[in-house]
Amino acid sequence: DEDEAEGEDAPDAEGEAKKKKKKKKKSKKKPAGDAAAVDGSTGSQQSAANGAVPQQQTEPPSIPVRVFFPDGKFPEGEWQSYKDDNLWRETNAEKRVLQRSQENMINDVRQAAEVHRQVRKYIQTIAKPGISLTTLCETLEDSVRSLIEARGLDAGIAFPTGCSLNWVAAHWTPNAGDKTVLQYDDVMKLDFGTQIGGRIIDSAFTVAFNPRYDPLLAAVKDATNTGIKEAGIDVRLCDIGAAIQEVMESYEVELDGKTYQVKPIRNLNGHSIGPYQIHAGKSVPIVKGGEATRMEEGEFYAIETFGRSVKAAAAVTSR
Repeated sequence: DEDEAEGEDAPDAEGEAKKKKKKKKKSKKKPAGDAAAVDGSTGSQQSAANGAVPQQQTEPPSIPVRVFFPDGKFPEGEWQSYKDDNLWRETNAEKRVLQRSQENMINDVRQAAEVHRQVRKYIQTIAKPGISLTTLCETLEDSVRSLIEARGLDAGIAFPTGCSLNWVAAHWTPNAGDKTVLQYDDVMKLDFGTQIGGRIIDSAFTVAFNPRYDPLLAAVKDATNTGIKEAGIDVRLCDIGAAIQEVMESYEVELDGKTYQVKPIRNLNGHSIGPYQIHAGKSVPIVKGGEATRMEEGEFYAIETFGRSVKAAAAVTSR
């Protein structure tokens, strides 16, 4: 939905022809740089180099997100209201002061999230049948490094990119020399992370091209959104799992003439996240009957859901 950069207006050729002059003026050639600036990507690069705020990101992404927000404040994203007995946290003055005291850390998290969003948006345009998974992962990780201005442990990629296909549920990535190519009938789970100051953004999405998998993707998306809405301070993790399962199992998918209820993969979970620690000790189940451990103030979580048809395994194993 981004606008393309516009080039300079061309001279009115018809108007020039109507002017009767004895001496024909020599046309002035525009410098090569002006001609190149007609291209949106190149124009954005020039704006960034000149200190001006660029109008759009390049393709592939290469301009640090910091350049787009010269005031240093990054987008807040979507807010979810507290529920029931926790609504007071939104109006209590003491809680608002506490949140403001953490503003610098939260702003770093929002910057890492904006890097993830911009890279994710571009990758979704090139993750098409025929692309090699090695090329896909390298393009993604190079974009993250550029946009986050990678600097060792202070900022960069949070963990290796996962691009798991079909029966592989998660945590697969191509090794050097791998020739795997994305196919039309594949279901790919693309999972990557960004981090600034050890504060990790862990987010994933699923890519499928055959429309027969659309109900499966819709079930998992709805279940994930449900988990996010149910999450909050003092919420029991088992209650989140029960809500996720209920929503996911309300969907069906038809494969090869047979209808299957969408089911969660019971031993895959969401998890808490700590500074420089992707799995910080707490698991968020996606089925009912889990632990009654509660979420606590100041914690970070990744709400992750994994759906399957009944044809698939109810649980996964490491290989």
